[in-house]
Amino acid sequence: MKTEDRKAALSAYKERKTIAGLYALCCTSTGQRWIGRAPDVETIENRIRFALRLGTTPHRDLQAAIRTHGEAAFTFESVERLDEKDMELGRDRILKTRQAHWCEQLQAKAI
Repeated sequence: MKTEDRKAALSAYKERKTIAGLYALCCTSTGQRWIGRAPDVETIENRIRFALRLGTTPHRDLQAAIRTHGEAAFTFESVERLDEKDMELGRDRILKTRQAHWCEQLQAKAI
């Protein structure tokens, strides 16, 4: 990739609009679920999977499940996306509230 192309790609990435939201990781072998919140739901899957591969996630039960069942046994899905008006009301507070809602709704553990 040329330097100009790389700079243009980096600039476009920085200028893109981020979407806060909630996501779920599900173990297809056991049915266990974990619900997380992220300021950018579009990029969180790569970050989570990378940390799990390295064994650096602070979520010990999730890491243990990955070791037991393998990464292929886990699905990732975006559960909810917040829109711009939600951001005006306090993104972190709303993410925490919605995470608690989804944990209860899906009988999942918060991460």
